[in-house]
Amino acid sequence: MGKVTGFMEFERLDEGYAPVPQRLKHYKEFVIGLTAEQSKVQAARCMDCGTPFCNSGCPVNNIIPDFNDLVYRGDWANAVTVLHSTNNFPEFTGRICPAPCEAACTLNVNDDAVGIKSIEHAIIDRAWAEGWVTPQLPVAKTGKTVAVVGSGPAGLAAAQQLARVGHAVTVFEKNSRIGGLLRYGIPDFKMEKSHIDRRITQMEAEGVSFKTGVLVGAMPTEGGGAKITNDAKTTISADELKAQFDAVILTGGSELSRDLPVPGRDLDGVHFAMEFLPQQNKANAGDKLKAQGITQIRADGKHVIVIGGGDTGSDCVGTSNRHGAASVTQFELLPQPPIEENRPMTWPYWPTKLRTSSSHEEGCERDFAIATKAFTGGTGKEKGKLTGLTTVNIELRDGKLVEVAGTERHYPADLVLLAMGFVHPVSSVLDAFGVTKDARGNARAHTDEGGYRTNVAKVFAAGDMRRGQSLVVWAIREGRQAAREVDSFLMGCSTLPR
Repeated sequence: MGKVTGFMEFERLDEGYAPVPQRLKHYKEFVIGLTAEQSKVQAARCMDCGTPFCNSGCPVNNIIPDFNDLVYRGDWANAVTVLHSTNNFPEFTGRICPAPCEAACTLNVNDDAVGIKSIEHAIIDRAWAEGWVTPQLPVAKTGKTVAVVGSGPAGLAAAQQLARVGHAVTVFEKNSRIGGLLRYGIPDFKMEKSHIDRRITQMEAEGVSFKTGVLVGAMPTEGGGAKITNDAKTTISADELKAQFDAVILTGGSELSRDLPVPGRDLDGVHFAMEFLPQQNKANAGDKLKAQGITQIRADGKHVIVIGGGDTGSDCVGTSNRHGAASVTQFELLPQPPIEENRPMTWPYWPTKLRTSSSHEEGCERDFAIATKAFTGGTGKEKGKLTGLTTVNIELRDGKLVEVAGTERHYPADLVLLAMGFVHPVSSVLDAFGVTKDARGNARAHTDEGGYRTNVAKVFAAGDMRRGQSLVVWAIREGRQAAREVDSFLMGCSTLPR
């Protein structure tokens, strides 16, 4: 490393945030990134540790010490080359990845980890600003055609990799804009969608074709399938895709939300998070929701309760605060985790600890070890409308969560958002192709050499469609790896990285 003693000389500096009152007035990003000089200092903290666990802690295996060293030396152009060698879309991960690489950082054993995510963010933003991110055209065309079903990070990564080795790639998306859950599930204040748009422009120049508003198979009916975001104007059958293309990759997101079947679930005012969040993103993009027959779910002046303590729940908190909610409370089924992990016991693995997001800091009460027993509604003119919910505290006994007697409580609520994770991808797509599913409802396909293949000839699966609900960075990894397997299937061998 350029500064082998840097980790002893410099303290970690995190990215900053715009003040809460200011950022609540809009849906734009509010993170204040590191300057070039600050990035150099933070890169200098990277240790000459011998075995960089950060590389394996990162799902796409970013070559982190190398790009840190290049930033320290001021060689930003080569830094982005190294970054792009493992990650097609670092502007996505540099904004929304939880950074498992930092948990695995050797320095994290007894000090503050290197700020890898902020350095990655700085590298790619500078690369775009300097015009270093350009289309990479294939040397020759192969004459082979590939259909990618789903335009989230897995589909985009697979499509870009395959186009760069000369295949003719067509991406099918059921919604009106490209991006999948990356576009419709992540609020704009965490990642503005212009970052997706400019990648689409790059990929189109590389030869990728995008078809929006096209549903593959039939719309699901399972679990309230009508609640799944779907702008499709036309449909295409699985048989048509298999007939028209030499290979098909299924890369749709895990969109079937986990429900909460307790009394009062059908009251007006109880909604899935994935009804609430996509509507706001559509409104931000200029979509006329009323013209589409959509009455937007709003939190203005309401007492909002978010059930689910993960990232999706946090996104509901931030969006509700921007609507002007009267109050926001977030429930978590599990007990409150420790504020600090026992690093020698958990490193280099992802630790369980209390994580407070920027949305929580904007205003949110958090209750842990709490379960919802019933939703309650009004009477008279308010009959059928949500007015509150009844909860009970729970605790872990003999490995099971059980209710604590005498802890029932009633909360007033005008809006409840269910953000308890996702069960599996919509079955209709897999069923349309006749793909075998695993016990969790995902496409059955291994990841060994020759992997990502389903039981159906020339049909592959990657991302949430194969592994279930996961991180954007895992989706990118799976898309890249699946692309290599598809290329090998089509050509007999592949030069794409695995």
